[in-house]
Amino acid sequence: MELAKNPKPNIENRNFRIVAESPAWIVVNKPPHLQAHPSKPDGTFTLWHGLRELLAFEIANGGQISIINRLDRETSGLMLIAKNATAARKFSRLMQRQRIHKEYLAIVWGWPEQDVYEIDAPLARKGDHEPSRIYLKQCVHPAGAPAQTTVRVEQRFTRETSNGGHFSIVRALPHTGRMHQIRVHLAHIRHAVVGDKIYGPAEENYLTFIDTGWTPDLAQSLLLPRHALHSAVLRVEDDELEWRSPLPKDLAAFRAT
Repeated sequence: MELAKNPKPNIENRNFRIVAESPAWIVVNKPPHLQAHPSKPDGTFTLWHGLRELLAFEIANGGQISIINRLDRETSGLMLIAKNATAARKFSRLMQRQRIHKEYLAIVWGWPEQDVYEIDAPLARKGDHEPSRIYLKQCVHPAGAPAQTTVRVEQRFTRETSNGGHFSIVRALPHTGRMHQIRVHLAHIRHAVVGDKIYGPAEENYLTFIDTGWTPDLAQSLLLPRHALHSAVLRVEDDELEWRSPLPKDLAAFRAT
């Protein structure tokens, strides 16, 4: 993908970390608030820009950048990137065959009654079925695309807050790859991700954030300035490759406080 003529990326949040690398692929740990891929030519620095700088030699010699598992801007954690067309085709086929295993850690509101949930709930864009002020918001709807997620509770803990003190760390294993799947499914079982502006306490939080940015009122409602979701495990089944990333500092600090 080529951007408009010579936009100069902003210097912001370039702090992604290389986890592992081979001649065919690279795995990085993306921090929260770093967009994975440019969506418009406004000069915003993205992971894609950083990878182009990092892999300039490979690109000059016929390589490419193909992000295999794209993460939302606020989601942190492991991302697999193919460095050439052959690897990109291979990983794309493996994704289609569900041979790339993904696990996420999330901090959610409340203490789930069950230790394990098998969620089988189809997802659709909410605005296609009922009024919604957020165009990209998804919802559970019988007319939606099939979506399955396994959720396992890892820890229940308390933290003093003005709007509820019970929280849990859960491990989510998506078996399909729908937009916002884990966040929607966790909200569906009434344990939304902490900090989620769209699927958390009120969707008005998202609209306020778009208008004003982060405010004290949003901090009181959401507790975290980003949704507490982290890509913790990636495994390529056929190649016996696996990478792990622990809970990042901001989420670990929320648990420890």
